[in-house]
Amino acid sequence: MAYKSSRSDITLEDGIVPRSESSNRNEEKVEFTEEVIPDVDAPPDGGLEAWLQVLGSYALYFNTWGTINTFGVYQTYYETGLLQHMSPSSISWIGSLQSFLLLTVGVVSGPLYDAGHLRFLLCVGLVLVTLGMMMTSLCTEYWQVMLAQAVCIGVGTGCLYIPSVAIIPQYFTTRKALSMGIVTSGSSFGGVIYPLMFQGLLPRVGFGWTTRIMGFTSFTTISISFLVLRRRTAAVEIRSLIDRRAFHEQPYIIYCLGISLSYLAFFAPIFYLQTYALSHGLGGQTVALYLVAILNAASVLGRLTPSLIANRIGPIHTFFISIVLAGVTTFSWIHTNAGAGNIAFAAFFGFFTGGIVALPAVVLTSFTPDLSLLGTRLGMSSVLNGVASLIGTPIAGAILSATGNYLGIQLFAGFLFMATAVFIAVLRFVITGKKLVTKA
Repeated sequence: MAYKSSRSDITLEDGIVPRSESSNRNEEKVEFTEEVIPDVDAPPDGGLEAWLQVLGSYALYFNTWGTINTFGVYQTYYETGLLQHMSPSSISWIGSLQSFLLLTVGVVSGPLYDAGHLRFLLCVGLVLVTLGMMMTSLCTEYWQVMLAQAVCIGVGTGCLYIPSVAIIPQYFTTRKALSMGIVTSGSSFGGVIYPLMFQGLLPRVGFGWTTRIMGFTSFTTISISFLVLRRRTAAVEIRSLIDRRAFHEQPYIIYCLGISLSYLAFFAPIFYLQTYALSHGLGGQTVALYLVAILNAASVLGRLTPSLIANRIGPIHTFFISIVLAGVTTFSWIHTNAGAGNIAFAAFFGFFTGGIVALPAVVLTSFTPDLSLLGTRLGMSSVLNGVASLIGTPIAGAILSATGNYLGIQLFAGFLFMATAVFIAVLRFVITGKKLVTKA
């Protein structure tokens, strides 16, 4: 049976819900200093103010997921230099804890965003990300890197992540998928610029100043978001960090389980791509150190293209296709033993996994009955995603240490992507029913 919303004025395509009179009464009880653009009947779907939100959110993705996607170059540097006495699995805990905090802090930042504290979140995120980068530049021990790069930067990016995805549906309807694609491509651009900065500056100024320069870049770009981002819908009173009604909605449960499996798989190829290439066809070649940048460059198109397709066939269908192709590409990694093959894998994996970051928020928006709670629901799903990202790469590292080769990592990630595709297929039929041809 198709999923039916409790509100009759909600469509599957845009999931936009007008504010009710009760929510207007609730907002009078909330005190906050943020300037809110008055709400109207429908999002403007364009205009200067709307596109400024895209710019600001793009800058946040540049410094949240862009930072996470950069850790592959740090993994290589730590394994061969600063932390070479540590195992690959131990080093990967730094990146996985960082991504875990980015996602799980959302359970707090989501309700805070819904309550109108956007500026507070942006300010805290700006300070913590910049501070974390500066402290990382001074680190000489494993525990110091864990505190500065994993915890401090992780919490900072967690404050910035939910606002970057929750604000766009307030401004766009028919262009929602396109605008989200542009926003999420910021993480790919960050994942290109930061690794290139790292590899280019490291031999010239050393690890310390390389990381400081990256910190100054983060401060500048996040400041743009602080200046331009404005909520369009009014705040709601915080009653709970979770929306308990979501646990009674079958589509939401299926969605959370499916997305979490993709996060369990997503970071393993990114973290181990360069070290694999160094022992499989690109040993001693500089290009191996730029594979993460190549992957993220391809991901720019990989995030824009699915967003354009989603306007025609729906975000769920598009996400399903992206996940299947990501799984097929990961399985092809097994037979990659030449230099050109490693470069090709990086490009194709980056392109096909672009939808993993670009589309989940759009998919959730399509069946969320009340967008005033979107931040809360994104935060709830982020907790499960955070746990998955926390354990995914250490599991991959443990597999590598136990077997001595990368086959286990490749099979681990490939099968998890395919399992995600199964959940997304089930979600589609739960929402649309038995219709074979429909937009979803």
